[in-house]
Amino acid sequence: MAGPTTAERGQRQQESSGPPPARRWKNRRFRTIVILALAVVLLGSGSVWLLYGSPWLRVRHVSVSGAAVLTPEEVLEAADVPVGAPLVSVDTDGIEARLRRKLPRIDEIDVVRSWPRGIGLKVTERTPVLLIEKDGKFTEVDKKGVRFATVSRAPHGAPSLELSLARSGSATASLRRFGTDRLVREAVAVAGDIPAAVRRDTRTLKVRSYDDITLELSGGRTVEWGSAENGAAKARTLTALMKAASGARYFDVSVPTAPASAAS
Repeated sequence: MAGPTTAERGQRQQESSGPPPARRWKNRRFRTIVILALAVVLLGSGSVWLLYGSPWLRVRHVSVSGAAVLTPEEVLEAADVPVGAPLVSVDTDGIEARLRRKLPRIDEIDVVRSWPRGIGLKVTERTPVLLIEKDGKFTEVDKKGVRFATVSRAPHGAPSLELSLARSGSATASLRRFGTDRLVREAVAVAGDIPAAVRRDTRTLKVRSYDDITLELSGGRTVEWGSAENGAAKARTLTALMKAASGARYFDVSVPTAPASAAS
C-alpha cells in the first residue's frame, strides 16, 4: 500500500500545528459571552433611555372618572400630576396622598398608568348618611363617621341629626357615660342601617340618649328605633311592619322581636 503523499503529510502537519480543540471551544465560548454581555448592556441602556429619556413615554394627558359632586377640574388641580414627566417615574402614591389630603370627599382613589402617555384617576366619593346642621350649614357625615364636607344646602337623601339630650334622669346618665361624640357615632350607625326605601323619607334622626333614637319621616310618621344595636334586624322588621301596617303613623322596632305600630 502506498504511503501518504507529500501534500497530505503537509496538510496533517498544518492541522496538528493549530490550537487543540478544547482551546478553540473555550475561545468560541468567550467570544459568545462577550457578545451576549454587550447585547445586554445595549438593551438595558436602550430600555432606560426609552423609559426615561424618550419623548414617547411621557405624561401627555390625565383622565378623571367617578367624580359626581367634585368636578374633574377640582380633582386634576388637587392631584397635580407632573405632565411631561416620564410615565414610569410618576409617584402614584404621592398623587393619591395629595388627593386624600386636599379633597376629604374622596373615599377611594386609584391612580393608574395608562401606557404609553396617560394617567387615570378613578375616584369614589363618600356618600352622606347623616347631616349635622349648624349656623345654617350642613356637615356631611359618611357611614364610617367621617365628617368630610360642609355645604350650604342639604343634599337629598340624608337625614339631619338632632341631639335632643335631656339634662335629667337616664338621659343625663347616658350623656355622662358615653359623651356627645359617641352618641353621634351611634346615630351614624343607625343611619347606615335604615332601609333604603325608608331612608328616602327620613327627614330627621333624633337622639335623646344612647338607647332612645327616633326617626322622623315625611307625612308626620315616626319610628322608635331605640339603640343602634341589632340594626340589621330592626331594618328587616321595620320593612315588614310598614308593609303590614301601611296606614300607620307610629312604628316601634326598638325590640325587633316584638314590634308595634299605631295609627297615631
